[in-house]
This record gives sequence, C-alpha cells and structure tokens, in this order.
Amino acid sequence: MPRITDTVTTADGDCPVSLHTPDGGGPWRGIVMYPDAGGARPTFRAMADKLAGYGYAVLVPDVYYREGDWAPFTIATAFDDDVERRRLFSFMAKVTPEVMAADATAFFDYLAGRPEVRGDTFGTTGYCMGGRTSLVLAGRLPDRVSAAMSFHGGGLATDDPHSPHLLADQMRAAVYVGAARNDRSFTTEDGERLEKALTSAGVEHTIEWYPAFHGFAVPDNGPYDEPAARRHWEAMRSFFATHLV
Repeated sequence: MPRITDTVTTADGDCPVSLHTPDGGGPWRGIVMYPDAGGARPTFRAMADKLAGYGYAVLVPDVYYREGDWAPFTIATAFDDDVERRRLFSFMAKVTPEVMAADATAFFDYLAGRPEVRGDTFGTTGYCMGGRTSLVLAGRLPDRVSAAMSFHGGGLATDDPHSPHLLADQMRAAVYVGAARNDRSFTTEDGERLEKALTSAGVEHTIEWYPAFHGFAVPDNGPYDEPAARRHWEAMRSFFATHLV
C-alpha cells in the first residue's frame, strides 16, 4: 500500500504522521487510527496499511510528539517494568481530552487538504487509550466525526468528569465498541453505563463483547488473539462501509 510520512502542525508543534492509501486512484474517505498506549510504531503502520486496503486514506499520528524523539516502548513488557510503566503513564497523562480534540482538529484539517481524501467528515478508530480518544472526539468534535470505533478501549464510562459516555448527547457519529470480556478498564458494568448513555442520547451504536483479553486486536500485544483480531477486522470493514460512505 502507498504510504507517506509527513508532519501536521498543531498548536503545540509538529506531529509526525503516516498516511496510508489504497493502490489505484482516489480520493477516499479519511480515517484517523489512534494507537494504544504504546504509541505509533511499525505494528500500527502495518494495521493502517490493512485498513487502507479496504478503500480508505488512513492517518496514524504520533500522539506523544510533545515528548520529542522518545524511545519506543516494548508494549508486551512495558507494564511489567516499573521504570517503563512510569514513563508510559507520564506520557498518557499528558494526552488529555482537550489535547485530543485540539490535535484531532489539526489532523482532520490536514486530511481535508489532501488530494487523496474526499469528504469533510471522518472516521476514527483506536485501541486501548486510542479507543477512548475515538469516542472523546465523537463527542467533542461532532461536526467532524461521522463514524467512531473503539477496540478494547478503557475508561469509556467511568466516574471521571471527562468520561466519554458523558458526551453522548453531543455525538452525531455512529459508534462501535469492541470490548474485551476480561478487561478491568472496561467492565460489564461500564458497558451497561455506556449502553444506557448512548441509547438515551439516540446515538446509533453497537457494543460487542469479544471472548478475549485487553489488547486482543494488536499483534505486538501479549494478549493478542488471532480469532478476535480477525473478527475486529470484519467489524471494521462492515462498519465503515456502512457509516463512512
């Protein structure tokens, strides 16, 4: 798949990105793919290539660009190493909902200006922390997001005043949540709370539970689950084909 590297200028600096497109002529609808807590890395660029093959222009941003030239995490072991876990959490803490929305505005503007991209609304998809980002953006930037997906996303319906479920009445996007059955960051009780919020707000949505652990869709995660990952790709193909046309 054709792939370019570039930077997107935001309010806080220059964010490295990769843009992945199908073979052949465009333009295509645009999707921003948000990585998990490990950040942008080869695994996600390969995943973006696969999604691009379904007929989309896919942007993968370095959400940790404010850290400068940061050393990559080995996500399969980062949470088991005290030093790496502290570094990872310090990075994550800086990506607040306000930062997510400000950066996404720049990403969407960038996509809108690319000749490979058509349309003035976009899809978002994300994993773990990126899954939360996807839903935050559906609520904070409803005029820009028409289809939002989250896979093993954490913190989607909590007591935090910035919890995405509290933005349900602002959302115009269709929403898909692919949740892990065994995930302390998104429990069945959280799922019920999110379901209630989306239903009450009239948001078109699907919440599906995968018989797998947190991290099931990302190949370099320890809990990667191939059958669940295949199911997530099928869901992504179907969802975007329906809601991002």
